[in-house]
Amino acid sequence: MQPNEGVAMKKIPSAVPVSFAVSLGAAVVACWSFSTNPDEVLLPGDEASSGTTGSSGTSGTSQVVAPALPAQPGSSTGSSGTSGNSEGVDPALPLAPAGSAGGGGTSGSAPGAAPEVPVAAAGSAGMSGSAGTAGELPVVVATPCDVLAAGGNPCVAAHSTVRVVYGGYDGPLYQVCRGASAPGPNSCPGGVTRDIGIVEGGYADSAAQDAFCAGGNCTISIIYDQSPNGNDLKPAPAGGAKPTPDNPANAAELKTTINGHAVYGVFIRVGMGYRNGCSACATPEAVGTAIDDEPETQYMVTSANGLVNGCCFDYGNAETTSRDDGNGTMEAVYFGGGVVWGTGSPGGHNNGPWVMADLENGLYAGWENNQDQNISTNTPLRLPFVMGVVVGDTAEKNGGRGRFAIYGGDATFGTLRTLYDGIRPAKPGYVPMQKQGSIILGIGGDNSGSSAGQFFEGVMTSGAATIATVNALQANVVAAGYGK
Repeated sequence: MQPNEGVAMKKIPSAVPVSFAVSLGAAVVACWSFSTNPDEVLLPGDEASSGTTGSSGTSGTSQVVAPALPAQPGSSTGSSGTSGNSEGVDPALPLAPAGSAGGGGTSGSAPGAAPEVPVAAAGSAGMSGSAGTAGELPVVVATPCDVLAAGGNPCVAAHSTVRVVYGGYDGPLYQVCRGASAPGPNSCPGGVTRDIGIVEGGYADSAAQDAFCAGGNCTISIIYDQSPNGNDLKPAPAGGAKPTPDNPANAAELKTTINGHAVYGVFIRVGMGYRNGCSACATPEAVGTAIDDEPETQYMVTSANGLVNGCCFDYGNAETTSRDDGNGTMEAVYFGGGVVWGTGSPGGHNNGPWVMADLENGLYAGWENNQDQNISTNTPLRLPFVMGVVVGDTAEKNGGRGRFAIYGGDATFGTLRTLYDGIRPAKPGYVPMQKQGSIILGIGGDNSGSSAGQFFEGVMTSGAATIATVNALQANVVAAGYGK
C-alpha cells in the first residue's frame, strides 16, 4: 500500500529444548525510534518454586512438558505428583491453566501440563539409577507450532533466524551470502552461500556464520520455512509501490544471545524486505496459506528498537501480484506508528508503536465508533521484545460484520493483552476478506519499502486461534527467555 492511496529438511523428535536467554545487541535507530517505557511493561510474577528431588528415581526416562505451558516448573514431588504452580503473571489477564503432574512421577520436578493440550512424546528410557535426580535428566519441551497445532491451528509457514519454532525441524534456519549481493530473489549472483543450521538445543549456529563471513560482508539471502510447505522467504521482487526489487538484510547487524548462545535476528532497513509467492514475479506461490475469507492466525516477535514509521513493517499474508489489489486483499501483523492510517490510544502517529493489522489500504488498531483512529483498547508497546498476534476470523461472525482480533505484550514475561477483538472495518472489501496468500516480511503487500524494524521469529497458521491457544503460545515464547 502507498500512503497516498489510503537444504533439505530432516526430522528430529517433535520438540526441542527452549531454555533461552536473549539480550538485544546494540541497534542503530534510524529516523525516529521508540525507547522502552517502564509504564508500559507488565510486572512479572513471583518466581515459580522449584521441584524437590524424588526419593527413589527408578528410570532415566526424559521428562516431558505439555505444549501449552513449556518450561514453567511446578513444585511437585516425585512421590505425590501434586499440581504444578505456573509462573506468576498479570492476574487481570487469563493464562491457560496449569494441570497436575502425573501421579507417582519418578523425577523430582514435573512442570504443570495444560489438560487440553497433549503432552509431547517422551524420549526412550535410559538405564535405571539408584537415586534419580530430575536435574540430571533432559527436559523435552514444545515449539510454538506444537502449541498452535495442539489448539487446532497447524502452522503453514514458520520463520526464524534465531531458533527452531516448528517441532521436528532439523534443517537450516537461513542462508547467508558472502561477497557481492544484489536486490531481489536471486540476491547472491556473484557471491558464495552458506546455510546456517542449528546446534544442540535448537539454536542457530552463529559460529558457522561468523567463520564463513570472517573478513567480509554477509547478507541474508534466504529465511527458510521450517514447515513442510517450503514457503521460504527471499528478498522481494519489484512491486507497485516500489518498482525495484528489495535489498537483503545485513546478516550480522542484529546480534542477540539465547541462553548463552549468540544468534542473529533480521534488521530490516528502508529498502529491504522479503517475500514468498508472487505470481507476476516468476517466484513460486505460497503453499497452505489462507486465501479469500479463510481464517488464519499469525504472530511475530519484534522490537520497538529500530522502527521507522514508514509503510509498512509487516509479517504475514499479502497479495500474490505484489500490487495493491484493494481493501481486504492482505492480512498481516504490523508493528509501528500507523504511518498515515489508523492509530491506537492515545491517538497521533508519534504516540505508538502499536500492534496492528495491515488489511490493505489501512493499518487497523481496531474499529471503534465507526472509525479507525484512537482505538481505546490498543495501547503502545515500547519494549525491546514485543509479541504481536493477529487472528483473522470469518465474515459470518458478529452478525455478518466479520471479526478480527489483535493481541500484544511483552515477549519476555506475562500474558498478552487483548488489544482489539471485534468487527471488521465497516468499509467495502473487508467483509468478506479477499486474501491472496503471499507471505511478506518488512514490506507492504505492494512492496512498499519505506519502513524499518527488527524480526526474530514468526509463524502463520490455518484457523482462528482461541484465547486459550493464544495464551499458551505466549507462555511458550516467554519460556524462550528473550532478553534473559
